[in-house]
Amino acid sequence: MGDFVVAHRINPRVDEHMKGRARKLRLDSTMPERLLWSRLRDRRLDGLKFRRQVPVDKYVVDYLCEEAKLIVELNGMSHDGRGQEDAKREAFLKARGLRVIRVMNDDVLKHLDEVCEFIHRAAKKDM
Repeated sequence: MGDFVVAHRINPRVDEHMKGRARKLRLDSTMPERLLWSRLRDRRLDGLKFRRQVPVDKYVVDYLCEEAKLIVELNGMSHDGRGQEDAKREAFLKARGLRVIRVMNDDVLKHLDEVCEFIHRAAKKDM
């Protein structure tokens, strides 16, 4: 598996712009992001440590569990028409040994327990 650069752990000199962008995304989180974060934070999902809006190399990912090398991306209307860009981003992250799963905002709002179970299964799959 390839290495990946997480801002504060592996490369403390990550681009300041990326750190600022991640900080702004955390402050401006959407309702689905806040709702999912309420279930992932503080190791609430089976002791798994998730971080949110994390700079990974040249991207900011929604949620990262470093232990499982798992990224959880929330998709909503902002991702409409971005299929090629999302695929390029996902290939970049996968090449660094990270797995990416995508969850729809509507599913978080309507089926939060099932979404959390899906994330849990994905995180535990290769551990």
